[in-house]
Amino acid sequence: MEVRGARVHNLRDIDVDVPLDRLVAIAGRSGSGKSSLALGVLYAEGSRRYVEALSTYTRRRMSQAARAAVDSVRHVPAALALRQRPGVPGVRSTFGTSSELLNVLRVLFSRLGSHVCPNGHRLPPTIDVAAGEELVCPVCGVRFAPLGAESLAFNSDGACPKCAGTGIVRDIDDDALVPDPHKTIDEGAIAPWGLFGLSVMPRVVAEFGVRTDVPYEHLDDRERAIVLDGPSEKRHVRVPSKTGKLFELDFTYRSARQAVREAMHNATNERGLARVNRFVRARTCPSCHGTRLSAEARAIHVDGIDLAVATAKTLDDAMRWVASLPATVPADMRSMAAQIVDEFEGMGRRLVQLGLGYLSLDRAGATLSTGERQRVQLARSVRNETTGVLYVLDEPSIGLHPANIVGLRGVLRDLLADGNSVVLVDHEVQVLREADWFIEIGPGSGSDGGRVVAQGDLEAIEGAPNSLIGGFLAGRERIVVRDRTPADAMFDEGTVRLVTTPIHTVHALDARFPKGRLTAVTGMSGSGKTTLVLDGLVPALAAADAGGALPAHVSSIESAGIRRAQVVDATPIGTNVRSTVATYSGAFDELRRAFAAIPLARERGLGAGDFSYNTGSLRCPRCEGTGRIVLDVQFLPDVDIACPACGGSRYASAADAVALDTPAGSLTLPQLLDTTVGEAATLLESLPRVARRLRTLVDLGLDYLTLGEDTPALSGGEAQRLKLAGELGKRHGGTLFVFDEPSVGLHPLDVRVLLGVLDRLIATGATIVVIEHDLDVVANADHVIDLGPGGGADGGRIVATGTPEHLASDEHSVTGRFLARG
Repeated sequence: MEVRGARVHNLRDIDVDVPLDRLVAIAGRSGSGKSSLALGVLYAEGSRRYVEALSTYTRRRMSQAARAAVDSVRHVPAALALRQRPGVPGVRSTFGTSSELLNVLRVLFSRLGSHVCPNGHRLPPTIDVAAGEELVCPVCGVRFAPLGAESLAFNSDGACPKCAGTGIVRDIDDDALVPDPHKTIDEGAIAPWGLFGLSVMPRVVAEFGVRTDVPYEHLDDRERAIVLDGPSEKRHVRVPSKTGKLFELDFTYRSARQAVREAMHNATNERGLARVNRFVRARTCPSCHGTRLSAEARAIHVDGIDLAVATAKTLDDAMRWVASLPATVPADMRSMAAQIVDEFEGMGRRLVQLGLGYLSLDRAGATLSTGERQRVQLARSVRNETTGVLYVLDEPSIGLHPANIVGLRGVLRDLLADGNSVVLVDHEVQVLREADWFIEIGPGSGSDGGRVVAQGDLEAIEGAPNSLIGGFLAGRERIVVRDRTPADAMFDEGTVRLVTTPIHTVHALDARFPKGRLTAVTGMSGSGKTTLVLDGLVPALAAADAGGALPAHVSSIESAGIRRAQVVDATPIGTNVRSTVATYSGAFDELRRAFAAIPLARERGLGAGDFSYNTGSLRCPRCEGTGRIVLDVQFLPDVDIACPACGGSRYASAADAVALDTPAGSLTLPQLLDTTVGEAATLLESLPRVARRLRTLVDLGLDYLTLGEDTPALSGGEAQRLKLAGELGKRHGGTLFVFDEPSVGLHPLDVRVLLGVLDRLIATGATIVVIEHDLDVVANADHVIDLGPGGGADGGRIVATGTPEHLASDEHSVTGRFLARG
């Protein structure tokens, strides 16, 4: 693939050749332009050209990529992308549906199952089902058609009629309707009447004989029944106006429950739904007990169990169970059974290789982690057995324990063996070493990146003088870069001790975290890391500080003076382009005040509010301050472009008249938003509050971001560090920070920056716990708690604790074995 003149984001008009039919790794520091080349150029052009080959009717109904900012891209195949953040599935998605394993299981139950006649008599498995014949009950003689695979789908004919196949039902919560029964109705005891504009209802309900001047708790059963579920009948009431004049009007009564039901029906946006949800509770469906399936779908048995029981198994257990089934059916059905079993095992094997064997098939799709969802996508791609496709993978190692990377390498090689090309963006050295060809973008981030600094095979990159990743690939770079606490002094500052009882697949645990240190919690995917830290330690500390009840599975917590547990995760910051680095960091408010204080601004009557690109008078009227507009070009894809009126600056031309004096000359606010954090920190030293906030971002290794950069587009690692901006410089003697995989998206050199940030927090008295797979982070921890030995039912135990060196010498620790290899 020949790329010429690529200018996507910060790429600097680069020319590069990308070999086909090879595994090509694109490396570089965070923000260097790796994803811009991989996704913004190669994938964008590959997918766009494929879609353009389809009919205009079809294209109109497809999401299409915009044309990349590049002079030319030649010889690019049709492309598929596996992104770092796959979309979160809806309520009807499970691990079984997204992996398509459930499709095979439904076929298995419909063809190999023991069916039940309409009169409730169970028939043994028979080949007549697959032959399309009616079954005859040997007990009552009734003829009936057995259920097919589609009738076993909870998204179709097999759905539980009560919950419509979701496994949950939503009921109105009576306690929420009357949150304070000590109040009278006249005082606002009935919450939905006040929230949904039904303030006249107390007068209407009084016409039904309900007392409105006594506390709700003193009403009798008849009165309460009318309040909660009375009839929608009209009553004649007198209503005072604002001037005190009385009007006589007819109003239809809306009971508390009816008010909520109508609000649910009328809610058209998130705000409306949020108001309604205050009065609604979700609970497991009492009819299907959360299995999503109808009674008819659950009536079919295979090897003595129904489909709900089978999908409740983990993939590991399901693989073993399915493999045993051919021996349980009649001889004439075994060849068919073997074919179905082979299909299931072929699909499941890849998922197990990718470390997902611990997941149950009925696990809700929305509860899967980003890495788990990405690996499901990857396994499906391999199973499709495509040829001649370009696969672009954005950090496929996310969420993978080093032991699972072996399986990832096998999947990548299978894609190549089928005649495809693979381009991946990653930082994990274990993954990068598998590449046939490297392209390194850099040398730095943002405006300091966007160039090709090295390319070639592994040997060439390891020896390239300009390469920043070569030393790590060759093993020359030092991994341990911080002063760690000796083992004999580890708990000198105190001990946070958490004792739990069994929950899910996690056994009873007794975990000790050293206060004032950096502790890494490690282990295979599904080994119990999240359950220990996020479901146990964090809520237990919060409960202990508030004097509340501990989580049900927590026996005790010794806090050692920790009063606050703060979770810093990788969820995106903000939801739209109106959230930027400048606004989130607080620098923008100070900048607006500084511009409002300029004499010309005062002369024109401009205040700080006028300089807001969200609501101010100086914002661009064409794009309303977003800097972007979307063009509808009918049968071609919508085009998202920089606003032609403001050029993407977000401001009208009037904002260009007001400028701030800086060492680089007079700069307008739109010009400052276009500068990097590092540049702005130097230019704005005359504004101490702004400069201090920006220097904090520089210390966090975010100097390459522009002030106007959209925060939802930041990587997970960038988002975590930006969230810390307000914490540096404070004292944290009573604070425990929890980081969930903070190394996501970080180059090994950026991991060093992260470790420096963690050390700064520890220096202020903080205690830090990181949930991590990255061996560089683990090797730099003071203390390690390793869970396992495997995932799911094979995990949930603390297998080793101590310093990284102690783990490396512990034969029971899978993580330790990889630490020992260096």
